[in-house]
Amino acid sequence: MAILFTFITCGIYGIYWMYKIFDESRIISRDPDGSAGLDLLLTIVTCGLYGFFAIYKASSRLYEADVARGNTYANDDSVLLTILYAFASIISVAIIQSKINKFLY
Repeated sequence: MAILFTFITCGIYGIYWMYKIFDESRIISRDPDGSAGLDLLLTIVTCGLYGFFAIYKASSRLYEADVARGNTYANDDSVLLTILYAFASIISVAIIQSKINKFLY
């Protein structure tokens, strides 16, 4: 649904969605450093360049939280999602959202 809302709102929902994945990855991993608002602001100001680092950090936080929960089969696909962000940012955000959903449900 989030992908559909992003297209319907011409990307406005996508901005909110990115803020939420940055925020929820920090909450899940219990990482107090930085803020989701700052990540989003820097992504917008740098025309998306900071987004590469923010996506990498969000994915690596989720990997670390997965390992901390005792999942020995966890995969660190932070680099893959960062590369995917260059070509299809909405797909990398959707994959991170899927990981977040596994933690919450």
